[in-house]
Amino acid sequence: MTLLQVMPEDAPDTVLLRTRDDAEITAALTGCGVRLRHWPVRGTVTAATTGEELLARYRAEVDALCAEEKLRLVDVAQLLPEEGPEWAERAAQARGTFLEEHRHAENEVRFFAHGTGCFYLHTDGRVLAVVCEAGDLLSVPAGTRHWFDMGPRPEFSAIRFFEEEDGWVGDFTGDPIAQGFPRLDALLAADR
Repeated sequence: MTLLQVMPEDAPDTVLLRTRDDAEITAALTGCGVRLRHWPVRGTVTAATTGEELLARYRAEVDALCAEEKLRLVDVAQLLPEEGPEWAERAAQARGTFLEEHRHAENEVRFFAHGTGCFYLHTDGRVLAVVCEAGDLLSVPAGTRHWFDMGPRPEFSAIRFFEEEDGWVGDFTGDPIAQGFPRLDALLAADR
């Protein structure tokens, strides 16, 4: 189930809202122009599951969304736990890339078919941490400052949608704001 935690941009230890209530989450996100929807989860994902298989499972939804929002490119981003130092290094490098605040010239649209990841949306003087889980489809408007945390041991499979053929292009702001906010693992640990 999705988790939303809202904090002032200048006080990351102050929680203005923390909820798993879908109606509250939808209302808070809609106020920022962010859209959260849910698709049914189809099957389990293992290390052997390919991007092509995931796309085939969700073909009807993918095609409908692409037609509705004029999305031209679809791919799968997937990081599943492995053992060994090479995987740990790859995972740490991937995590570090997305932990810096950035924005895009087009909407960022992601469907989580498996696992967990957190989008931090920096808007209107606040930071909204949206922990997405399997079944969540998040659409973040172009120009929204944000960052993403996949956790210290990433495990997710996400279908990514793009308006342009060049795919993911980040405009990094250089603002160190992301360094002061709780990471995905801390957000989830607060529920325990």
